[in-house]
Amino acid sequence: MVLPLVLVVVATVERSLAAASTEDWQRLSVALNGRLYSALPLSSPCFPVVNGLNHIVNETPCAAIQAGYSNSVFRSPQFSAFMQPQWETCQSTEEKCLLDESNPENSAAWTNTDYRYPDSGDVQKAFKFSAETGVTLSIKNSGHDYKGRSSLKGSLGYGHTRNLDTLSYSDAFVAEGGDVTYERAITMGAGVTFESLYAFADKNNVTFIGGYHQTVGPSGGWVMGGGHSILSPVYGLGVDRVLQFRVVTPDGVYRTANAFENSDLFWALRGGGGSTFGVVLESTTLAEPAMKLQVASISFNGTSETAPEFLKLLVEHSYRWGTEGWGGHMNPSGIINVNPLLTLEEAKNSVQPITDYALAHNGTSVVEELPSWQAFFSKYVLTAEAAVGNEILLATRLLPRISLQEKKGRRNPYIVVGTPFLYTGDANATSVTPAWRNSLWHLNGGSGFAYNSTVATIKEQYEIANNIGQLMRDVAPDSGAYVNEANVHEPNHEVSFWGSNYPALVAIKKKYDPDSLLDCWQCVGWKGPDDARYSCYL
Repeated sequence: MVLPLVLVVVATVERSLAAASTEDWQRLSVALNGRLYSALPLSSPCFPVVNGLNHIVNETPCAAIQAGYSNSVFRSPQFSAFMQPQWETCQSTEEKCLLDESNPENSAAWTNTDYRYPDSGDVQKAFKFSAETGVTLSIKNSGHDYKGRSSLKGSLGYGHTRNLDTLSYSDAFVAEGGDVTYERAITMGAGVTFESLYAFADKNNVTFIGGYHQTVGPSGGWVMGGGHSILSPVYGLGVDRVLQFRVVTPDGVYRTANAFENSDLFWALRGGGGSTFGVVLESTTLAEPAMKLQVASISFNGTSETAPEFLKLLVEHSYRWGTEGWGGHMNPSGIINVNPLLTLEEAKNSVQPITDYALAHNGTSVVEELPSWQAFFSKYVLTAEAAVGNEILLATRLLPRISLQEKKGRRNPYIVVGTPFLYTGDANATSVTPAWRNSLWHLNGGSGFAYNSTVATIKEQYEIANNIGQLMRDVAPDSGAYVNEANVHEPNHEVSFWGSNYPALVAIKKKYDPDSLLDCWQCVGWKGPDDARYSCYL
């Protein structure tokens, strides 16, 4: 059965990239049983002018928005909100309804804007509407996209999947059309978040290998782009573990995709990226038994003098830690790493060099055993997850083991140890770049800008991010990047994100989306930066 889904139109009729008449929208509303609504930008209640018209400031919802502006739990269920608010704007024209992330009550933010976001509702009818009218489409799951692929001016956007929140557990899952039984599988609707999924897995005495943020959707772009976890070094990426998708493809067909049915589509969804091959309504993923974790939380007050010393120390021990099964997050002033393979005593000995350095610089070191992933998530992740409500630009690179062994990887300030270094599954079963399989680190850097930055300033910050990205490519020129956490202007992105898998992905894209109803920035088969739909990009 096809599950109902709330959809959202991300454009006004006058700003739509294709001409849809008032009668067209009325027919769509009838076909969707009235699930066609209008919405405004997240912060519009705070603004006196919206859509070029005088607008009454509504103090009560404005106060709620100000209070939750930097809170992912507040942002996640709201279609108009994105975790990086620049994707709520048209950057090239400075049309925006943004608050000051450092002080959401700063009245200097009350500036003119020109946005309206109508809503709509059923996936198959929406594909049909797009094919008949030419109105473009976009897909949003949780709003955690760093590249704006789920935000598109002039589009009919799929959003508000939060009502698809079903969860079920099976200790003997058989994929549709198959004859293989998998132990410990969890089936989840597209609206489920990691916070609720982790709690559900814990209640069923299993471990879900997932992301590092409570409001990311495990059935959305996270898994379709690869899906790294700090447990990936041992247990693989999200794409390595997913067993089945329920998806509506752009030809309007509701399909099951797994290793036995629509296997080509299944392969494409396992790394080809979100917003490309269809709208996923449900996924089923393998879980692991309940496990204890050794946790190393070590930090000190870093300085410009200590940063190169500490990063050198991390490089020197990175390969050994990789072989021992460590995963986590590291920066020039500390680490929060986990290990499912070592004993507590072994873990303490393993990170002793880091402990010694931190304590010598008046820092702290906690190396402890926790009873479950849920215990680690509750204690560490909720206070360390990526900030939201700020405008940031990423530059990243997957750093191969050889680069670290040659000690070339010392320039980057933030490191995610979330590559499938010890995982021994079939790499050819997924469509992510093969560079994942030979990397120890996922390097992160970048830049950012203020809510009220001019186009000139924003362009300068993009250039800084681009330059940082080039430094990373110089370190590992033959590697690749994680499509979900990459530079907006990643050069040669087809090779960087997918490597030798790209031609096959394009062929599958043409098979299931022959009219290119789905198109997003640097996605498989995209129309390129000069297409009118990308006019808001810089």
